[in-house]
Formats: sequence, structure tokens, C-alpha cells
Amino acid sequence: MTLPALTTARLRLRQLAEADREDVVKVFSDPEMSRFFAADFADPAAANAMVDRRLDYRGPAGQGHWVIERDGEVVGVAHLRPSWELPGGVPELGYYVASAHAGQGLATEAARALLDHGLGALGLPAIWALVHERNAASRKIAGRLGFLDVGSGVHYGDLHRVLVALPARHGRPHHVELWVPDLAEAERSWGWLLGELGWREFQRWPAGVSWRLGGTYLVVEASPALSAADHERTRPGLNHLALHVGTRAGVDDLAARASGHGWRPLFADRYPHAGGDAHYAAYLENEAGFEVELVAVEGPPAQA
Repeated sequence: MTLPALTTARLRLRQLAEADREDVVKVFSDPEMSRFFAADFADPAAANAMVDRRLDYRGPAGQGHWVIERDGEVVGVAHLRPSWELPGGVPELGYYVASAHAGQGLATEAARALLDHGLGALGLPAIWALVHERNAASRKIAGRLGFLDVGSGVHYGDLHRVLVALPARHGRPHHVELWVPDLAEAERSWGWLLGELGWREFQRWPAGVSWRLGGTYLVVEASPALSAADHERTRPGLNHLALHVGTRAGVDDLAARASGHGWRPLFADRYPHAGGDAHYAAYLENEAGFEVELVAVEGPPAQA
């Protein structure tokens, strides 16, 4: 598994390698670095065991362990990987900069790069952090990064604050509007499907209705300004909408029931891999010719 290199104004974060072992052990040789750990990484044996655990990591694509470099010098390590302490294997962020480089904002800079990578490039719904109760400096960093403090608990052998960062709304879809020839048919097909996916009715007026999930809503409207009677998805414009489904079983269930709610299957002979071997999805079309793609969250990320 290869991790992307992340570059900031002063730093480069790249995948941890065996060749970094000596540099990482040196970073942790200062006893100050172990002040909030249960283990004493100033002991070379403990530090080497820690490097072994990081090098042995196998997990989701795009997650893992990085070294933090400044001007070619390894000044710390960071990780974004499934938590060893929080339930469900949620993604956890950790950042450690050598004491000699403390107070320069480097930890904040490195952690922000990993947050942007996780919430942006990977599309993670949330990123968690566990910060020792007495680690005031790290808690300040988390605050600057926008983490929310949601409580405390005993983790890694001692009391830690439990923090979570959520995606910002900036740049994300506000709403999608579909003009439809038949509002009743659109409600039958779109209303059922969106309701099954957790969307809830948001607005209603004589010519239209919308459904909302989180900060995004979808509108269907039989506008009096329609310039044609039919939607044609192969013409320039909207081809289809793709929506996440939590599991492959969920995709199967929706695909099996969709025909009773105004949808017909597309590419049925290649279900569920019409989009490729690593892409588990159902493709459906309603009576008005609108296509939707239901993509399972489980499994490898899809290729665009």
C-alpha cells in the first residue's frame, strides 16, 4: 500500500519506511516526547517496537503512517488510521513533532494536512483524535484545527479527551434541482428511494417537493418554464446521480425492491459490477428517464 505525499508551506509528509527507523527513534529519544504515553519511547527497544507496529500496519487505502520532514530532516511522525481504542475502527489522527521543533506551529501544519487529506481526498465522514487530559498544547492544536470535544475516557492506559472533526460545508453541494415532466411520478420514484436512504421531506409547493439529508437537499419540480416534455440523459447536461449506500447488502435490497417504486434496472447483465470489478453498485432508471447509481460504501474506493 502506497500513501500519498502531502506538502505544506514548510513540511513534507511521506509514507513511513524502514529507512526512517533511526530518525524516528532519535525523535523519541527525548524523554519529553513520552510524557503523555504509557510507554517510555526514550528506551530504544520501546521506540523500535513502536516503529515496527507502524511499519506492520495494514488498513484502508489512503490511511496509515507518515514521517514529517522539514528541509529534508525527519522532525516527527503522524498517522491517520483506524483507531485501536475507539469502537468501530473509526479513523483516528495522531501527530508528534520533536521537542526541539516545538512551539513553531509544525504539529498544527502537519495535522491540518492529514485532516484535509482524510476529510477531502478520502471523503471520510469524521476524523477522531484522543488527546491526553493533561496535554494542554495538543488540545490547543486540536482546537485550532476545529476538533470538537465530545467527552473523555480511559484510552491508551490513561484519561484522554475524545475529539472529533467533521467536514466543513465550504465547497460541498448545497442542493440539486431536477425539472421533471410528471411531479406525481417523480414523487413516487424519488420519494421512495430517498426515503429509504434517510432523506426526509424538506419543502413542498404546488409545482415541486424537496428532500433533505444533512446540509444538502434535492428538488424535483414540474416547472412551467420547462422547454421540453422529456428528459434525455445522453444529451449534454445531467447524466445521472450517484448516491452512497451503507453496505453491499443494502444495494442488493434496494435493487430488488426498486421495480415496485417506478425504477427499472440498467446493465442488469453486469450487476453488481457494471462500473468495474472494484465497484459494487446498482444502476436504475425511472419512468422519466432519470438514472441513479447506488454505490456500496464497503470495499475499495471507486475509480472515477
